[in-house]
Amino acid sequence: MGLIIALIVGGIAGWLASLLMKRDASMGIVWNIVVGCVGSVVGNAVAGPLLGMQGTVKAFSLTGLLIAVLGAVILLAIVNLVQRGRVR
Repeated sequence: MGLIIALIVGGIAGWLASLLMKRDASMGIVWNIVVGCVGSVVGNAVAGPLLGMQGTVKAFSLTGLLIAVLGAVILLAIVNLVQRGRVR
């Protein structure tokens, strides 16, 4: 059950982050889930030491969702910087 909740919360976090970063048109549901779950790890790495907060995508909580969205926004910002350097 924890895996299903992690995928749902990760998908919601990735989708919200892609809306904030204006990348929603280029991402599908699978990438939203990946970005949300990886963003949760990044968010916990940032929010844990700096804010003293911990969240998880294994159990739904508003704190966990906000931390996952924060991490996903950071992750998408890094992807934008890397893609900006490429010649299209």
